[in-house]
Amino acid sequence: MGCGRVGSTLARSLEDRNHTVSVIDSEPDAFRRLGPGFNGDKITGYGFDQAVLEKAGIRRADAFAAVSSGDNSNIIAARVARETFGIQQVVARIYDPGRAEVYQRLGITTVATVKWTADQVLRRLLPAGAEPNFRDPSGTIRLDQVPVPEVWVGQRTIVLQEQAHCRIAWIDRLGEGVLPVRESVIQEGDLLHLVMREDRADQTFKIIERGPEES
Repeated sequence: MGCGRVGSTLARSLEDRNHTVSVIDSEPDAFRRLGPGFNGDKITGYGFDQAVLEKAGIRRADAFAAVSSGDNSNIIAARVARETFGIQQVVARIYDPGRAEVYQRLGITTVATVKWTADQVLRRLLPAGAEPNFRDPSGTIRLDQVPVPEVWVGQRTIVLQEQAHCRIAWIDRLGEGVLPVRESVIQEGDLLHLVMREDRADQTFKIIERGPEES
């Protein structure tokens, strides 16, 4: 539901991945954003209207995204899709981060636009470790993007993981993603994506900054 910039981009991206997509919007002119190559259904109406959802094929759907410009419309539509039609994969875009947290607890995955944007900017302004790239809903686990300090160059990845009490999810190296194995060695210019416990993050970053201990 919603054929603005986010909705139209999402619809085209899903279709590019060989999914069948129906798009709902209350303004027929909005469908022009989909372009002439879009093959899915275009349904004019409100996405919280059960008849409109039926027409769009909600009973055959595996997922539903409510990405219109209105928080109330998105939440109502998401709840109808989940509670009336039993769709488990439901995502709603919400501008108010406070309300997003409430609906997250109700089992509706929310993307709080303002908070997400602010977080993205913060991660690029603050030093490494100040703000994670991702934090799980419970606040227990975080994912951080860390440029490798020179003191770790030449060390095996397993040494960093064991000493710093973290896991290297992957490494950005020379423009490619690398999954480390036990024999992998950290190289100059590596960008590490580290998974760690929130309550140990400060200790982890101190160890990384300090460098490896002699075994």
